[in-house]
Amino acid sequence: MSGHGLVLGKFYPFHSGHSHLIRQAQRESDRVTVQVLGASVESIPLAVRADWIRESHPGVRVVAAMDDAPVDFESEAAWDEHMALIASLLDSPVDTVFSCDSYGGELARRLDARWVQIDEGRRINPVSGTAIRADVAGNWHELAPAVRAWLTARVVVLGAESTGSTILAEALAARLGTRWVPEYGREHSVTRVGGLTAPWRSDEFDLIVDRQIALEQQALRQVPVPVLVCDTDVLATALWHERYVGSAAPRLHVAATAHPPLLYVLTGDEIPFEQDGLRDGEHIRHDMQQRFRDVLAAQDVPWVEVRGDVPTRVEAAASALEPLLAAHLRFAVPLEARPLDEQRALQQDARSTSLG
Repeated sequence: MSGHGLVLGKFYPFHSGHSHLIRQAQRESDRVTVQVLGASVESIPLAVRADWIRESHPGVRVVAAMDDAPVDFESEAAWDEHMALIASLLDSPVDTVFSCDSYGGELARRLDARWVQIDEGRRINPVSGTAIRADVAGNWHELAPAVRAWLTARVVVLGAESTGSTILAEALAARLGTRWVPEYGREHSVTRVGGLTAPWRSDEFDLIVDRQIALEQQALRQVPVPVLVCDTDVLATALWHERYVGSAAPRLHVAATAHPPLLYVLTGDEIPFEQDGLRDGEHIRHDMQQRFRDVLAAQDVPWVEVRGDVPTRVEAAASALEPLLAAHLRFAVPLEARPLDEQRALQQDARSTSLG
């Protein structure tokens, strides 16, 4: 049994193999420190990775820091640079280093600690960050719910009344093999005091936004693939605030900007209007549709207006989504054991991107 166990890594991203390693360290130690050591070239924030581990393993101490020292296990200078950072993050001496990879032996020696190699050759958990970065969807089962929620892209379907947004959201989700989130505002319209006839209050739209996002957050942790379809969102709610309250709500537009989807899909208003008992009427539909177009054109998220029958709309939305989703699931290349000139070039590119 160890007093203080240490696990460290990039966790880029955090996966089931990491969890197995941490659990084994917990079984064999009185207390465990997990160090998240990322590099500035990587595209997942350190704080996000640390929070993933804290949620999955609440009993461990998690610390995070940038480590841009070269990855060169043959270089004494590189080891010294890494060790200075690792030591600075420890709150007490380490008794045991737990790792899957062989660098753990040298790390343990430099910390005057014992090395325990877990799952040598990844025979128990044949998964790695490299494999996941290369194929997120194919390794989706290896990721914890918190990781899935962060990686999942949202596609928002919206439009004026009776333009088929709900039908399209459900059909698009089926096409993508994922879940969809219904519009909470419709439920609220029925259950609110006074029903549809009572004047709308501005604060009701804050409630709608909060509950819509809560439904999204729950679904993001349960999707079978890294995409979620949403029937409406904060931006659409802001436009309905204009319609029913009679004035804009800047706070809702700010909230929409802070909660962007990967793609907006606007359903066309060329189809016949159908009254379902909850709609104002066809007389406002085309004006509202134009308002949606104007607002979508003025913001930064890609959007597409789809028209035609449901299969045609589904294919148009899926085609617009495909390249965006591929880019969304593309990770920046990490610093790894590669020639030093390549590592320095990656760091320089990252610095140039951040300055630009």
